[in-house]
Amino acid sequence: MRLKHLLSVGIGILLFLFIFIPAIQAENGQIYEVGTSSLNVRSAPSYSAEVIGQLTEGDHVVAFQESFGWVQTYYGGHEAWVASQYLFPAGDQKNTTTKQTELTVTKNEVQIRTGPGTAYKVIGSTSKGSTFKLLETTNDWHKVRLSNGATGWIAAWLTSADTKSKNAITKNKNQVSGLEGYNIVLDPGHGGKDPGAIGIDGIYEKDLIMMTADNIAQQLRAAGAAVILTRSSDYFVPLEERVSISNAYNTDAFISIHFNAFPLIPIQGISTHYYSYGTSRDLARNIQASITQDINMENRGIMKSNYHVLRENNTSSVLVELGFITNPHDLSLIQTTDYQKNVAEGIVSGLTNYFHK
Repeated sequence: MRLKHLLSVGIGILLFLFIFIPAIQAENGQIYEVGTSSLNVRSAPSYSAEVIGQLTEGDHVVAFQESFGWVQTYYGGHEAWVASQYLFPAGDQKNTTTKQTELTVTKNEVQIRTGPGTAYKVIGSTSKGSTFKLLETTNDWHKVRLSNGATGWIAAWLTSADTKSKNAITKNKNQVSGLEGYNIVLDPGHGGKDPGAIGIDGIYEKDLIMMTADNIAQQLRAAGAAVILTRSSDYFVPLEERVSISNAYNTDAFISIHFNAFPLIPIQGISTHYYSYGTSRDLARNIQASITQDINMENRGIMKSNYHVLRENNTSSVLVELGFITNPHDLSLIQTTDYQKNVAEGIVSGLTNYFHK
């Protein structure tokens, strides 16, 4: 009886530890580190799912699968999900160096964020001439001490303490081939609470966009370009912030990715939109010609349009409508691997022709 009692107590303690200790557990899989001060752990891959715990900056997460901007792991022995935009590979160690110097902001209207990247929340702004104590540097972002004692992150290239690993922001474009040395801002439209257009069978534009944008980004990087995404998974980014991201970089081209919709099912095809004549119109012409060359969709041509992300942008900017998700023919193509590959290659080719014309 005494032995049975001891076994029961031991099993009870193990069950308590398994269920109630809030730790991320796994035996294998990609290890990520949390890059924000507080990250909700949810029961399902959705912002409306139940919050079952919280992680803090520096905690490690072992990922077993990824789905539309969410990483699946285990929390307290149960399957759990966290938003992937707040994670970075732990093996990278964020390329962090610790510093205790001061920096000066060199541009106006510079945003201060909660983490080292444009996917992190904006918590304030500062202007040219402001000085801060530099705490650390992570992948071309500086962590600084704010006047209220809190900390925030500022893009290194907007300060006097610039870094040398800026993805070739300083370049001689006449001495490069392909897209090496060019900075491309890729803008996956909609996201989060904004689903965009709703197509056949209730499919959301925002989901198709992110899949397509990931393929385009991979091809652009393979061609040598530095790619800046305005969003990297399924979260909402205001139009003003998308433009601010573009204007904050030494951007060579801004490309906004969308899918079209129309009440009349037969309407179909690809179009590229620009706001101002000159370089933006030239960029639109080159991208439209290259995309439509190998894709079996109607070529609707280039159009002058008054979209915010084009109108307010300081660089050559286009918005590409890559087919109608309300048209059965277009939607069937959009969801194929060949389509994704051809769109990505078409945009790379169009940009290359534009820069080296």
